Amino acid sequence: MKATRLAIPEVVLIEPKVFGDDRGFFFESYNHRQFEEAIGRPVKFVQDNHSRSSKGVLRGLHYQIQNPQGKLVRVVNGEVFDVAVDMRRSSPTFGKWVGALLSAENKHQLWVPEGFAHGFVVLSESADFLYKTTDYWHPEHERALIWNDPSVGIDWPISGEPTLSTKDIAAKSLQDAEAFAQHCTTITTP
Repeated sequence: MKATRLAIPEVVLIEPKVFGDDRGFFFESYNHRQFEEAIGRPVKFVQDNHSRSSKGVLRGLHYQIQNPQGKLVRVVNGEVFDVAVDMRRSSPTFGKWVGALLSAENKHQLWVPEGFAHGFVVLSESADFLYKTTDYWHPEHERALIWNDPSVGIDWPISGEPTLSTKDIAAKSLQDAEAFAQHCTTITTP
């Protein structure tokens, strides 16, 4: 497995070693020991999720202001552009973003730690998106950062408007969003 820290070093791109021949392929999609070594800290996953979305669907940018979730994400069918935005006000990279193409073909994964908003847009006809989380879903603590906030400036590889949920249409700008004060344990409000 190859692990690459992105421009925001807490976000890590994981590239598994794939063994393939004319029969198909094999790879370890998750190895706990190697994963913890790659990100440099212990992690306990408690939930696995699977979503399917059509081309042009944008999900996110989501985070939980309490019970924050770290996410290990990957695509098993199709292709997405996956994004993490730093929501930790005390961080030197607060409001900055990183992104990566994840696809069934490249088999890459992205580690999005606690304290980050996360989202993706589907680039293929459809995509099956799998992710492990370090905490359970708590809808009362879920928040959404608007996908096109000019102060964040995400360069989404799409033309036109994406398809959004009602929740994502109503998402807040970085200026108005609740953010983590530090280490994802307390929050500050605008």
